[in-house]
Amino acid sequence: MGTGLVTAHAVLAQSEAQSGRLTARQVIERIQQHVGIPWRATTVDTVKAGNPDTLVIGIATTMVATLDLLKRAVAAKRNLIVVHEPTFYSSLEDEAHAPGNAEDPLFQLKKSFIEKNDLVVWRFHDHWHGRKPDGIITGMAIALGWDKYQVPDNPRLYTLPQTSLGALAKEIRDRLKIRGIRVVGDPQTLVSKAAFNPGSTGLGLVERYFSGPDVDVLVCGEPREWDAVEYARDSIANGKKKGLIVLGHDMSEEWGMQECAKWLKTFITEVPIDFMPAGESFWTPV
Repeated sequence: MGTGLVTAHAVLAQSEAQSGRLTARQVIERIQQHVGIPWRATTVDTVKAGNPDTLVIGIATTMVATLDLLKRAVAAKRNLIVVHEPTFYSSLEDEAHAPGNAEDPLFQLKKSFIEKNDLVVWRFHDHWHGRKPDGIITGMAIALGWDKYQVPDNPRLYTLPQTSLGALAKEIRDRLKIRGIRVVGDPQTLVSKAAFNPGSTGLGLVERYFSGPDVDVLVCGEPREWDAVEYARDSIANGKKKGLIVLGHDMSEEWGMQECAKWLKTFITEVPIDFMPAGESFWTPV
């Protein structure tokens, strides 16, 4: 691109910003400038649906752009959706062309809804995790009330006031309002040294925390039941005084997107910005 075009683009961007008329593309560029880490050449943090040159009237941050969330965003006049997880059921960078999506009627309906309502859905995953400190960890620590207990050199570790595994699980459930929380271990086990891992939680992480003495309880998002959970269960049966608290993938990260809304407000002032919870998929019968 020639120097003249670059200059013209910069002048237009400045003019639009001054008049309060930001496009989705300009909002994304501003986020890239403020996130504090180099932007990756390969990333899932791309526009998933909608026209990036759409003028933004309001921004919603959320965990997942569910169809329900999109409808609520339209009603609230928030047309740029900054989302953490996939919108079209695939972790590929190009979700719209993931296998099976093109012919799927639900994909077509959802994409059409986004386009007809002038919405833009942009994923903010890799760089929000990569930010120092990790934006999801920061928001979840605040939501849990654990930020004051964080180990200084490792934001995923916490030294909590000693309590029982059962009491800690109930406290987390009530603070985050999680319906589908699950626990492995004796509810009377005393715990204090906690580790937190949002989202996907692999076997290697569970092995590390359950084989060593550094952690009493691992609070996590989504471990695989057939390997990671079974490793935790066998460790406990072998005498380890530990516990595993499973929040579910979405609920282990959702409040990190509330932190994202707070952060965006520090450098985007032209339009309203709100955190809109996507909510929990699961419920437990009473």
